[in-house]
Amino acid sequence: MRRVVVFDLDDTLYPERQYVISGFRAVDHWLKEHRRCEGFFQEAIALSESGARGNIFDVALERLGLEPTKPFVEELVRVYREHPPTVGLYDDARWAIDFFRARGPLGLLTDGFLVAQQNKLAALNIAEAFQSVVFSDALGRDCWKPSPAPYRQVMSEIPGAASDYVYIADNPKKDFIGARALGWATVQIARPEGVYYREEVPPGYRADHVVSTLRQLEFL
Repeated sequence: MRRVVVFDLDDTLYPERQYVISGFRAVDHWLKEHRRCEGFFQEAIALSESGARGNIFDVALERLGLEPTKPFVEELVRVYREHPPTVGLYDDARWAIDFFRARGPLGLLTDGFLVAQQNKLAALNIAEAFQSVVFSDALGRDCWKPSPAPYRQVMSEIPGAASDYVYIADNPKKDFIGARALGWATVQIARPEGVYYREEVPPGYRADHVVSTLRQLEFL
Protein backbone atom coordinates (compact mmCIF):
# COMPACT_ATOMS: atom_id res chain seq x y z
CA MET A 1 0.00 0.00 0.00
CA ARG A 2 1.26 3.47 -0.88
CA ARG A 3 1.50 5.69 2.19
CA VAL A 4 0.85 9.44 1.94
CA VAL A 5 2.35 11.00 5.06
CA VAL A 6 0.85 14.36 6.01
CA PHE A 7 2.36 16.49 8.75
CA ASP A 8 0.98 19.23 10.95
CA LEU A 9 3.37 22.17 11.46
CA ASP A 10 3.21 23.84 14.88
CA ASP A 11 4.72 21.71 17.68
CA THR A 12 5.00 18.83 15.22
CA LEU A 13 7.84 19.89 12.94
CA TYR A 14 9.15 22.81 15.00
CA PRO A 15 8.60 24.12 18.57
CA GLU A 16 5.82 26.73 18.47
CA ARG A 17 7.37 28.43 21.49
CA GLN A 18 10.16 29.55 19.14
CA TYR A 19 7.56 31.42 17.11
CA VAL A 20 6.02 33.00 20.20
CA ILE A 21 9.42 34.26 21.36
CA SER A 22 10.24 35.53 17.88
CA GLY A 23 6.88 37.33 17.68
CA PHE A 24 7.29 38.98 21.07
CA ARG A 25 10.73 40.21 20.00
CA ALA A 26 9.25 41.69 16.83
CA VAL A 27 6.58 43.54 18.82
CA ASP A 28 9.20 44.68 21.33
CA HIS A 29 11.30 46.13 18.49
CA TRP A 30 8.24 47.88 17.01
CA LEU A 31 7.36 49.47 20.36
CA LYS A 32 10.92 50.69 20.86
CA GLU A 33 10.95 52.23 17.38
CA HIS A 34 7.44 53.71 17.27
CA ARG A 35 6.57 54.37 20.93
CA ARG A 36 9.99 54.53 22.58
CA CYS A 37 8.73 51.90 24.97
CA GLU A 38 11.10 49.40 26.61
CA GLY A 39 10.32 46.13 28.34
CA PHE A 40 7.52 44.54 26.32
CA PHE A 41 9.44 41.34 25.60
CA GLN A 42 10.17 40.65 29.27
CA GLU A 43 6.57 41.35 30.30
CA ALA A 44 5.10 39.22 27.52
CA ILE A 45 7.38 36.26 28.22
CA ALA A 46 6.61 36.41 31.94
CA LEU A 47 2.88 36.44 31.23
CA SER A 48 3.18 33.58 28.76
CA GLU A 49 5.17 31.46 31.19
CA SER A 50 2.58 32.11 33.92
CA GLY A 51 -0.08 30.60 31.68
CA ALA A 52 -1.72 33.77 30.38
CA ARG A 53 -3.50 33.39 27.05
CA GLY A 54 -5.53 35.76 24.90
CA ASN A 55 -4.81 39.01 26.75
CA ILE A 56 -1.02 39.08 26.94
CA PHE A 57 -0.68 42.20 24.82
CA ASP A 58 -3.30 44.13 26.82
CA VAL A 59 -1.80 43.24 30.19
CA ALA A 60 1.80 43.84 29.09
CA LEU A 61 0.90 47.27 27.72
CA GLU A 62 -0.89 48.22 30.93
CA ARG A 63 2.13 47.18 32.97
CA LEU A 64 4.27 49.41 30.76
CA GLY A 65 1.97 52.38 31.26
CA LEU A 66 0.38 52.29 27.81
CA GLU A 67 -3.36 52.18 27.15
CA PRO A 68 -4.30 48.97 25.30
CA THR A 69 -6.85 50.52 22.96
CA LYS A 70 -8.35 48.18 20.37
CA PRO A 71 -6.57 49.80 17.36
CA PHE A 72 -3.25 49.77 19.22
CA VAL A 73 -3.52 46.11 20.18
CA GLU A 74 -4.68 45.19 16.67
CA GLU A 75 -1.59 46.87 15.23
CA LEU A 76 0.68 44.90 17.55
CA VAL A 77 -1.13 41.66 16.66
CA ARG A 78 -0.52 42.49 12.99
CA VAL A 79 3.19 42.98 13.70
CA TYR A 80 3.27 39.67 15.56
CA ARG A 81 1.51 37.69 12.84
CA GLU A 82 3.30 39.25 9.88
CA HIS A 83 6.86 39.24 11.19
CA PRO A 84 9.47 36.98 9.52
CA PRO A 85 10.04 34.49 12.34
CA THR A 86 13.21 32.93 13.65
CA VAL A 87 12.34 29.23 13.96
CA GLY A 88 14.05 25.89 13.35
CA LEU A 89 13.02 22.27 12.88
CA TYR A 90 13.10 19.66 15.59
CA ASP A 91 15.98 17.26 14.93
CA ASP A 92 13.57 14.37 14.49
CA ALA A 93 11.49 16.43 12.05
CA ARG A 94 14.41 16.80 9.68
CA TRP A 95 14.92 13.05 9.88
CA ALA A 96 11.21 12.32 9.32
CA ILE A 97 10.93 14.59 6.29
CA ASP A 98 13.96 12.97 4.65
CA PHE A 99 12.88 9.44 5.61
CA PHE A 100 9.34 9.64 4.28
CA ARG A 101 10.15 11.84 1.31
CA ALA A 102 12.29 8.99 -0.02
CA ARG A 103 9.34 6.59 0.27
CA GLY A 104 6.37 8.49 -1.11
CA PRO A 105 4.51 11.79 -1.35
CA LEU A 106 4.41 14.14 1.61
CA GLY A 107 1.75 16.64 2.59
CA LEU A 108 1.58 19.52 5.05
CA LEU A 109 -1.72 20.61 6.61
CA THR A 110 -1.72 23.45 9.11
CA ASP A 111 -4.19 25.69 10.91
CA GLY A 112 -3.54 29.30 11.84
CA PHE A 113 -3.68 32.73 10.28
CA LEU A 114 -2.52 32.47 6.69
CA VAL A 115 0.30 35.02 6.63
CA ALA A 116 1.75 33.68 9.89
CA GLN A 117 1.73 30.08 8.67
CA GLN A 118 3.21 31.06 5.32
CA ASN A 119 6.00 32.96 7.06
CA LYS A 120 6.76 30.01 9.33
CA LEU A 121 7.03 27.65 6.37
CA ALA A 122 9.28 30.08 4.51
CA ALA A 123 11.55 30.45 7.55
CA LEU A 124 11.85 26.67 7.92
CA ASN A 125 12.75 26.35 4.21
CA ILE A 126 11.02 22.99 3.75
CA ALA A 127 8.19 23.76 1.30
CA GLU A 128 9.87 21.91 -1.56
CA ALA A 129 9.62 18.64 0.37
CA PHE A 130 5.82 18.55 0.11
CA GLN A 131 3.63 17.64 -2.85
CA SER A 132 0.69 19.29 -1.10
CA VAL A 133 0.75 22.26 1.29
CA VAL A 134 -2.66 23.16 2.69
CA PHE A 135 -3.18 26.24 4.83
CA SER A 136 -6.69 25.77 6.20
CA ASP A 137 -7.12 29.54 6.57
CA ALA A 138 -6.81 29.90 2.79
CA LEU A 139 -9.99 27.81 2.48
CA GLY A 140 -11.90 29.98 4.96
CA ARG A 141 -12.08 30.24 8.73
CA ASP A 142 -14.84 27.63 8.82
CA CYS A 143 -12.37 25.19 7.24
CA TRP A 144 -9.97 25.20 10.18
CA LYS A 145 -9.56 21.85 11.89
CA PRO A 146 -11.50 19.81 12.91
CA SER A 147 -13.32 20.48 9.62
CA PRO A 148 -12.62 17.70 7.10
CA ALA A 149 -12.26 20.30 4.32
CA PRO A 150 -8.46 20.76 4.51
CA TYR A 151 -7.97 16.99 4.57
CA ARG A 152 -10.08 16.69 1.44
CA GLN A 153 -7.91 19.37 -0.15
CA VAL A 154 -4.83 17.25 0.46
CA MET A 155 -6.59 14.28 -1.14
CA SER A 156 -7.42 16.37 -4.21
CA GLU A 157 -3.76 17.36 -4.59
CA ILE A 158 -2.33 13.90 -3.84
CA PRO A 159 -5.02 11.49 -5.07
CA GLY A 160 -5.37 8.12 -3.38
CA ALA A 161 -7.59 5.82 -1.37
CA ALA A 162 -8.53 7.07 2.11
CA SER A 163 -6.50 4.25 3.68
CA ASP A 164 -3.35 5.60 2.00
CA TYR A 165 -3.18 8.70 4.21
CA VAL A 166 -1.77 9.20 7.67
CA TYR A 167 -1.89 12.50 9.57
CA ILE A 168 0.80 13.25 12.14
CA ALA A 169 0.02 16.09 14.55
CA ASP A 170 0.07 17.09 18.21
CA ASN A 171 -3.37 18.36 19.28
CA PRO A 172 -5.98 15.66 19.95
CA LYS A 173 -8.66 18.29 20.56
CA LYS A 174 -8.88 19.10 16.84
CA ASP A 175 -6.25 17.35 14.70
CA PHE A 176 -7.56 13.82 14.28
CA ILE A 177 -11.35 13.79 14.23
CA GLY A 178 -11.60 15.24 10.71
CA ALA A 179 -8.93 12.91 9.39
CA ARG A 180 -10.51 9.86 10.99
CA ALA A 181 -13.92 10.78 9.55
CA LEU A 182 -12.39 10.43 6.09
CA GLY A 183 -10.73 7.08 6.87
CA TRP A 184 -7.18 8.34 7.41
CA ALA A 185 -4.77 6.78 9.88
CA THR A 186 -3.63 9.18 12.62
CA VAL A 187 -0.57 9.56 14.85
CA GLN A 188 -0.16 11.95 17.77
CA ILE A 189 3.33 13.26 18.45
CA ALA A 190 3.24 13.74 22.24
CA ARG A 191 6.48 15.43 23.21
CA PRO A 192 6.99 15.81 26.99
CA GLU A 193 7.38 19.59 26.54
CA GLY A 194 4.33 19.83 24.28
CA VAL A 195 1.22 21.80 25.20
CA TYR A 196 -1.05 18.80 24.58
CA TYR A 197 1.21 16.11 26.06
CA ARG A 198 -1.36 15.03 28.67
CA GLU A 199 -4.52 16.31 26.99
CA GLU A 200 -7.55 14.12 27.76
CA VAL A 201 -10.14 13.88 25.00
CA PRO A 202 -13.08 11.56 24.15
CA PRO A 203 -12.14 8.34 22.31
CA GLY A 204 -13.36 9.65 18.95
CA TYR A 205 -10.81 12.48 19.09
CA ARG A 206 -7.79 10.31 19.86
CA ALA A 207 -5.16 9.25 17.34
CA ASP A 208 -4.67 5.64 16.34
CA HIS A 209 -1.09 5.74 17.60
CA VAL A 210 0.88 7.94 19.99
CA VAL A 211 4.65 8.48 19.74
CA SER A 212 7.07 10.64 21.70
CA THR A 213 9.49 11.20 18.81
CA LEU A 214 9.03 11.17 15.05
CA ARG A 215 11.81 8.59 14.83
CA GLN A 216 9.27 6.06 16.14
CA LEU A 217 7.33 6.37 12.87
CA GLU A 218 9.34 3.79 10.93
CA PHE A 219 6.44 1.37 11.45
CA LEU A 220 4.28 3.33 8.98
